[in-house]
Amino acid sequence: MTTICRYSLAALVFLAACGDGAPKFKSTDITGAEYGRTLELTDHAGQPRRLEDFRGKAVVLFFGFTHCPDVCPTTLADTAQALKLLGADAQRVQVLMVTVDPERDTPEALAKYVTAFDPRFLGLRGDLAATQRAAKEFKVYFEKRKSGDGYSVDHSGQSYVIDPQGRLRLLVRPDRISADLADDLRVVLKEKN
Repeated sequence: MTTICRYSLAALVFLAACGDGAPKFKSTDITGAEYGRTLELTDHAGQPRRLEDFRGKAVVLFFGFTHCPDVCPTTLADTAQALKLLGADAQRVQVLMVTVDPERDTPEALAKYVTAFDPRFLGLRGDLAATQRAAKEFKVYFEKRKSGDGYSVDHSGQSYVIDPQGRLRLLVRPDRISADLADDLRVVLKEKN
């Protein structure tokens, strides 16, 4: 066998190994991560919620706040658009926004805010300690900062996708939601296990 044939054969074997049936995500695949396994907060209607409540659906989880001037409204608008692209499959996705500003984000404020993007979206909240636990579980940073006469909240901007079996699968950068989220959700929703 010639050297060129051996290299060609090796390349074919390598390419075949790449097609091992693993999901082809556009976002960062974090399947198997040792975090993002639990969440216990209250939704904007006052109902206690846990991640387990959404088994059977893909979950898009985002941490933000209603007074956010940029990344939060953009993320929610891009996520709503991604769901439109899914058509009927959007019924198999639940979007959750966890507020990092429980002081101002009352249930009423959260309900008005998240449902303005899509009536199916849920806002989640807890007291500061519960918010800190949720943020720590998902490796999300947030910090209240004085701004003029009031304050703002600096926070991480990534979203997470949790599959219908309740496994954390993807980290989606905020600048990639409009380009990647719909395709990645299609992959997650087609998986058997």
